[in-house]
Amino acid sequence: MIEEKKYIGVTELNNYIKSILDNDFFLNRIYLKGEISNFKSHTRGHLYFTLKDDGGRINAVMFQSSTHNLKFTPEDGMKVLVSGRVSAYPASGSYQIYVDSMELDGLGNLYLEYEKLKEKLSKEGLFNSEHKKPIPKYPNRIGIITADTGAAVRDIMSTIRRRYPLCEAILFPTLVQGGEAAPNIVRQIEVADNFGCDLLIVGRGGGSIEDLWAFNEEIVARAIYNAKTPIISAVGHEPDFTIADFVADLRAPTPTGAAEMAVPTVLDINNLLNQYKIRLNKFIKNLINTKFIELRNLRNSFVLKNPISLYELKEQKLDKLMENLNYNINNILENKAHNLEIAKNKIKLVSPINLINNNLNKVKEVKINLNNIIEKRLLNIEHNLDNLINTLKLVNPLNILSNGYSLVRKKDKVIKSIKEIKKDDEVNIKLYEGEFIAQVKEITK
Repeated sequence: MIEEKKYIGVTELNNYIKSILDNDFFLNRIYLKGEISNFKSHTRGHLYFTLKDDGGRINAVMFQSSTHNLKFTPEDGMKVLVSGRVSAYPASGSYQIYVDSMELDGLGNLYLEYEKLKEKLSKEGLFNSEHKKPIPKYPNRIGIITADTGAAVRDIMSTIRRRYPLCEAILFPTLVQGGEAAPNIVRQIEVADNFGCDLLIVGRGGGSIEDLWAFNEEIVARAIYNAKTPIISAVGHEPDFTIADFVADLRAPTPTGAAEMAVPTVLDINNLLNQYKIRLNKFIKNLINTKFIELRNLRNSFVLKNPISLYELKEQKLDKLMENLNYNINNILENKAHNLEIAKNKIKLVSPINLINNNLNKVKEVKINLNNIIEKRLLNIEHNLDNLINTLKLVNPLNILSNGYSLVRKKDKVIKSIKEIKKDDEVNIKLYEGEFIAQVKEITK
């Protein structure tokens, strides 16, 4: 019996493989480390890249929903640690890792911290050239802040002694590696900064980024920036740059290079002294020649040969000055006299006596006018008073009484009707001249 063969489609196979991968417990949560390559950021925010190591590679995708947790911008060559699930992509028949989270691996994290601190301090201006202090050409005392063992301190000390033995080199030993290195370096910078040094060299020999990390710490950078003494950084080898190198007043590629930058050589000083000697001799010769020429000119001058002529010239000049002085004094006196005369005339015009006389005349005129006004006013008042008196006389009851009439009152009340009195009432009768009291005997109606 012939066995019947059953063929399936590619899509069906890929889906079957995908289901196997999706149901594998180990592959549902896997942690990988490797290097990013072929990195591509999609316009929709998804990230596509390859994760590789020395022996293999795997495709990776990180969807936009997971990228918001990223603390860095991925780039080719970065070593990363990722977590996610492995599954297949049926359309292409390939499997890949779907990344949920990603972080830099070891050195990558240190590099990220380095760049962040570098950017921060740069924005604050700690790297600006205007803050750099000048390095003294001929220091008398140099402070060396490094480990008391190792090649760095030996190289610096021997170079200073060989090149410039006049200089005093003082070691301020410090840790240069490990967790306690950065605070130790800061303390020694502060001590050396107050020790009367002309210059400080801060550094160590080369090493990995972890070995040099103390010189990338923010507290070390700020200690270098705040120091009053100029500082040369000497950290690592030629390619190595630390944060301390950017903040320091001068960066040396190596500890030996720092010592060479810090002090001159004896040969350089001798050459400089020879140049000063040549220049000084030349200057003195020129000065002597100049003075000799001046002396010769004075010796041959007409004045020295005929000194009386100098006196005569001065006498003539003095006469001229005296004439000018007298002329100027007379002009000044004439101008002052003229100004005085003008002032006198002005004073006469505004003399207090004249002003008083003018005001007295005005007062007299005002007095006369005021008297006239008062007399006219009094006449008007007298006239009005006479009119009022005549008017009062016309309405005065006493004038009526002079015609034989009388005014009868009862208890100060004027009697106007016979009804207001009765028999035996006493009434007061006022005549034109005098008054008397009467008693009513009889009332006639």
